[in-house]
Amino acid sequence: MNIEVSQNTVTSTTNNVPTRSSEEPRRQRRRGHFWSMLAFYTAIGFFILNILAMVCTVVLDSLGKQWFATWLPEGLFTTQWYAFAFSDHDIVQLLSNTLIVALGATFISMLVGFPAAYVLARQQFRFKGALMGFYLLPMLVPPLAYGIPLATVLLRYIGGELPGVILINVVPTLPFVILILVPFIEQVDISLESASHMLGANRLQTFWRIVLPLVMPGLLTAGILAVVRVIAMFELTYLVANADAGTLIVTLYGDAFASGMRPEQAINAMAVVYMLTTMALLIIALCFVKPTQFVVRLKGK
Repeated sequence: MNIEVSQNTVTSTTNNVPTRSSEEPRRQRRRGHFWSMLAFYTAIGFFILNILAMVCTVVLDSLGKQWFATWLPEGLFTTQWYAFAFSDHDIVQLLSNTLIVALGATFISMLVGFPAAYVLARQQFRFKGALMGFYLLPMLVPPLAYGIPLATVLLRYIGGELPGVILINVVPTLPFVILILVPFIEQVDISLESASHMLGANRLQTFWRIVLPLVMPGLLTAGILAVVRVIAMFELTYLVANADAGTLIVTLYGDAFASGMRPEQAINAMAVVYMLTTMALLIIALCFVKPTQFVVRLKGK
């Protein structure tokens, strides 16, 4: 009996010891995982390094007198090109035009986009997917495809003033707002609205006291990201805006490609002003926006 027990013990012990054949696939998987992660982080690091190099080049060039055959510009940390840019352009007017266009287009898009997103998130009807695709069409089609005929109509009836610039920027901003708001509204439990109706609240009271506070993070997210998006859009604003309704990005394009001699350092100074304005708004957006908020509920229907 003792011999049989010892034999069983030896057998079970050898069964628990991993063999070389079972360890080899694990090592191959670990090796493959290591090389794939190394390639991924190398590509990401190379991309980030190129972006930082381009940004640092523009910033250093805007702070130097001239830059030819040296590692750093000559006369570094001068502000003469910023003074030149501020004297050549009305920066305050450009900033105010940029903010007016961004806030105006965002406000109209939120005003129209929230009811549309609420219907798309709450109601189930025929051709809902087609309607959603129709809303998102301006985000998929190149802006110049619909921007030129739209700009022709706006210039004929409204002109190149700020209202026309705001309206043409509403076209791509509205589907962007709808795309952000629909997941936020879907996350709000519809039973809360039903309970509010059962307790005697009308639709306006339910919206004001139940729906709006719960959807407010989504509204802030859509609004701030839409402002940043409008500031970065160039093509549609360039087609409509006249000299008095120009924005930062249109003025920057004019400095870079317009006729006449303009110092490259002054163009880079305008680029830094535009970059700082966009980055400041992006930092404000990141204070309100969390990546975990962009959760789309998948429906198995």
